Amino acid sequence: MITLISIALLSLSLVESLDPVYHSDDVSHITVVTEQAKIITYRGGNATLPCRLDRDIEDAFGGTNMRIKWTKLSPDYAKEIDVLVSMGFHKKTYGDFQGRVYLQEADENDASLVFSEIKLGDFGKYKCEVIDGMDDATDVVSLDLEGVVFPYSPRLGRYNLNFHDAEKACLEQDAVVASFDQLYESWKGGFDWCNAGWLNDGSVQYPINTPRGPCGGNNTVPGVRNYGQRDKTKSRYDVFCFTSNFNGRFYYLHEYNSTRMSYDEAVQACRDDGAEIAKVGQMFAAWKLLGYDRCDAGWLADGSVRYPISNPRRRCSPTEAAVRFIGFPDKKHKLFGVYCFQAFD
Repeated sequence: MITLISIALLSLSLVESLDPVYHSDDVSHITVVTEQAKIITYRGGNATLPCRLDRDIEDAFGGTNMRIKWTKLSPDYAKEIDVLVSMGFHKKTYGDFQGRVYLQEADENDASLVFSEIKLGDFGKYKCEVIDGMDDATDVVSLDLEGVVFPYSPRLGRYNLNFHDAEKACLEQDAVVASFDQLYESWKGGFDWCNAGWLNDGSVQYPINTPRGPCGGNNTVPGVRNYGQRDKTKSRYDVFCFTSNFNGRFYYLHEYNSTRMSYDEAVQACRDDGAEIAKVGQMFAAWKLLGYDRCDAGWLADGSVRYPISNPRRRCSPTEAAVRFIGFPDKKHKLFGVYCFQAFD
């Protein structure tokens, strides 16, 4: 018995000896504070992601040993994308962020990141990291954009997009693949859609506000239904796209109000007017963010025909404000008008 107890005590002593020993010198003397967890802006605008240094040592901020690094976290948190690195007078920006970001440096403890010319793909979570010798500290802030989430499927029909096709489809419609947070906010605003679609983290989900048989069952609760992560190459679904405001003019071509055109004639009509045929994302942005309302079905760049209704009325989406979808007609049929978009310099 004594032997067994001795062995047990010896084993416990060995286990305890493996635990790290922390000394007062191991505690970091610096912390960073982002002050706001979320910054909301819009495409084309500016934004400042706050990050301030709080420390109990008196080294001058921005010294030769101080390193500030901003990275963007990927949607699935699997990797970090370099944005900016600063050490003393040496600063470097990376990739698409070059020329659009810099450190604010309003005072010696300011490591805030200033953004200009915000793009659709800039939304997401950013990490501020400050390293000073053996001390380091990090915090995360979100950059969100005002905008609209919309479902999209191509001419081929429902559930024909793998993840890479989905990314391309959104880009072609002046949008990017939406995040879960953006879809969730849309759902809270009443967005209800029964077709499952890709999100930018590689998951497939869909928002339901009115439970019903084909959409998870009559007895389920409202919510964002989640299919989980799917094979980005083999799995095929629709996609939820996100777009924000635009720098331009979206309009129905009044000059052709009494004329019905084929798709090719519609494309040419917009060009003759000094514009381009509008994209699906531009129609959703005009409808949601500008209150655009028109009861005339018109061609869009992807070959679909739609019209935006902000004020529901008889014969024009009587039950809800929505972008109404007619379909993908034969492009040779002269049945519709056209929506154009003229970009501003």
